[in-house]
Amino acid sequence: MSSRLQVLIPPELDARLAKAAQRSRVSKGKWVRTAIERALEVAAGGNAPANPLARLASLEAPTADIDRMLSEIEAGRR
Repeated sequence: MSSRLQVLIPPELDARLAKAAQRSRVSKGKWVRTAIERALEVAAGGNAPANPLARLASLEAPTADIDRMLSEIEAGRR
């Protein structure tokens, strides 16, 4: 279950937050949650994500069969 946290921020910071979230194509809430998670990881003494595979999967990068990827890479070198 989630809990609600209310944080008061000045208008200038809210504007910067809105722009950062828009650039990342996520809601302000998601952007803030991600920033809090990262800050807590760094505060715990590490700067790597707790689950690097989950972080990699969250990037939603294009994927394909390895043979197809290698042929596309090779085609790009020509």
